[in-house]
Amino acid sequence: MLLQPPSSKSSLSFHHQNQNYTLFKQPIIVTTQTHKNPILIKCSSTSQINSHGTVDNVKRAVSKWNSISKRISMQENPQMGSASVLNQMENEGKKLSKWELSKVVKELRKFRRYKYALEVYEWMNNRGEKYRITTSDTAIQLDLIAKVHGISSAEEYFLKLPDALKDKRIFGALLNAYAGARMREKAESMIDKMRKRGYACDALPFNVMMTLYMDLKDYNKVELIISEMIEKNVSLDIYSYNIWLSVCGSQESLEKMEQVFERMQGDTTINPNWTTFSTMATMYIKCGQLDKAEDCIKNIESRIVGRDRIPYHYLISLYGSVGNKKEVHRVWNIYKATFPTIPNLGYHAVISSLIRLGDVEGAEMIYHEWLSVKSVYDSRIGNLLLGYYVRKGLSEKAKTFFNQMIEAGGKPNSTTWEILAEDHIRERRVSEALSCLQSAVFPEASKSWRPKPVNVSSILKISEQESDMASKDALFEVLRQVGCLDDEAYMSCIRV
Repeated sequence: MLLQPPSSKSSLSFHHQNQNYTLFKQPIIVTTQTHKNPILIKCSSTSQINSHGTVDNVKRAVSKWNSISKRISMQENPQMGSASVLNQMENEGKKLSKWELSKVVKELRKFRRYKYALEVYEWMNNRGEKYRITTSDTAIQLDLIAKVHGISSAEEYFLKLPDALKDKRIFGALLNAYAGARMREKAESMIDKMRKRGYACDALPFNVMMTLYMDLKDYNKVELIISEMIEKNVSLDIYSYNIWLSVCGSQESLEKMEQVFERMQGDTTINPNWTTFSTMATMYIKCGQLDKAEDCIKNIESRIVGRDRIPYHYLISLYGSVGNKKEVHRVWNIYKATFPTIPNLGYHAVISSLIRLGDVEGAEMIYHEWLSVKSVYDSRIGNLLLGYYVRKGLSEKAKTFFNQMIEAGGKPNSTTWEILAEDHIRERRVSEALSCLQSAVFPEASKSWRPKPVNVSSILKISEQESDMASKDALFEVLRQVGCLDDEAYMSCIRV
């Protein structure tokens, strides 16, 4: 089934497949210490959710917590924090229920406003007589503390919790924090503790470990985790299968991937989702089997549910990768007809795809459309066209476009500066190229940036040819600043 333009306004809600750790069967009331404040934690097998009675009341409730989330996120002075908004609402006589505030936290986490989300919990913790904190809340707070204050603070929070409170949800939150920070030894130690306590009895902790091993490119360990799950009769869920398929893709084993998919189809508890077919389509494209890739892409379309924007980004990108410009435009038009606003990632996906397809005019047209609706300039989008102009040797156009980016409010990131450096490298302007790379070191949003080995090699080659030792020294200083000199794998890619 192909996507069709919406004939009527869709529901504002959409379904997520959640994986939750089970709470205690019997209610337990425990007083403990949070990161900052004392709280009352209630462990319960049932959620304390308000009943709003009617559809209209539910809509009003959704509108209310959505409004609170926006007020917190869009404060003119971010230093004021969530408490200032919640205090103001409380002073205005507005009642804030636990259900509404939990929804606010969920929305803030969705948009990576972790500091604000943690502040909402801290505000509730200060009103322990009004808001009872469940083990689910505690697990979420642990996760937020790890993201906002670091792993050591999350460990400190975990250690302060009473042993009676530490169910598999709490252990799982710290495991997830370790995995997210790629702390392999601590993650492996934590899942061993969960095994001993009987907490590794469902797919979730195994999925966390498999994701960690995927990030570390230790694909054999993923296979061992899958084998352990099968041996211990731990049911694989949709995430387990999708990770397994990804491993096959990373190892470029089409036959194995198809065998895993057959097993998946034979599992009556599993319904392959759009991620399943996106993973397989990517693998088929990588191996040059474009017909099979397009079949998978069509399956993605038939599995888009609710109000999820992300599948559209993958669809557009995948159709661009198989060279189908017509489908890129079709899906883009349906995407715009389905949602009142399109995020920057959506514009990035379509502009990137059109550039790969050689439809630069189409990409430029959509770029100008984005300029007219954007709230903040995202340099990643501008970099797409800037990079195209540089690759095509259109130096003057690239220079003009860069100036227009700045005028539109763009702040060059590390990639922007490296793109400009590539233009100078092509023209053998080493001094100017080095100036761009030096500028690339400092943008706050590009802490993980490292110059492409091919660019480093080119500068070194020109410097050698021109006996320019000063430029070589300046280049190695850039490499030192971004931590490349101590990375043997990176330095092995440098060719002179």
